[in-house]
Amino acid sequence: MPKIGIEEFTRRNVEAVNKGKAAVFAFIHEHYASDIIMHGLFGGESRGIEECKQTFSGLYDVFPDLHFALDDEIVKGNRVAIRWTATGTHKGRFMGSPPTNRKITAWVLEIDRFANGKLAEVWARFDSLGFMQQLGVIPTPKK
Repeated sequence: MPKIGIEEFTRRNVEAVNKGKAAVFAFIHEHYASDIIMHGLFGGESRGIEECKQTFSGLYDVFPDLHFALDDEIVKGNRVAIRWTATGTHKGRFMGSPPTNRKITAWVLEIDRFANGKLAEVWARFDSLGFMQQLGVIPTPKK
């Protein structure tokens, strides 16, 4: 369990993301395990604090107004399942797509595992199809 409790950890993590890169980096250093593994939102994997920071830094480069909203959270033992919504304006190259200046919204499902009072592992997936449709990379089917 995290030293601050899982519910408090989740809330403060989202608040840090919404405050920007410096706040997230400070939160990561305080509450993420040094050997954290993030099974990425975008199919990749980040290992350790520095790679984790690079992942967040890349997100802010593409979506400078990145914002998370916590929708659901279910805690069981040293794990938490989270559903959250991410919003941001597409200002940088992302997954092969040049900037569109479009505002996007995507849901994310995440399972976090804690060890020794810190976040140790993250498994996360997002609505990549809906996301790419919002960017105009994949056409939206007509109804």
